[in-house]
Amino acid sequence: MSWFLVIVAGVFEMIGVTGINKLNEKISMKNIAITVIGFGLSFLFLTLSLEKLPMGTAYAIWTGIGAAGSAIIGIVFYKESKNAARLFCIAVIIASVIGLKLIS
Repeated sequence: MSWFLVIVAGVFEMIGVTGINKLNEKISMKNIAITVIGFGLSFLFLTLSLEKLPMGTAYAIWTGIGAAGSAIIGIVFYKESKNAARLFCIAVIIASVIGLKLIS
């Protein structure tokens, strides 16, 4: 269950980061709510996952999901660069997250 919680935390981290991007486009109550709720739920689920997972592992997975997922959202929805080097680096982050799960 703790692994599921840290994955959910990472997904909400992506929502929070997307909210920040939307706030840069337009300041509105909706975009503020997306940001605050996204990060709030992210921290909540990360905290719950720490009841069973080691802090370093949980934090690395949480940030990895947030970083890679946010980069993918940027590519898909915001027309950010998708050059080979960037895609390779995103793949390394994802592989690292999977590796941490496999060895834990």
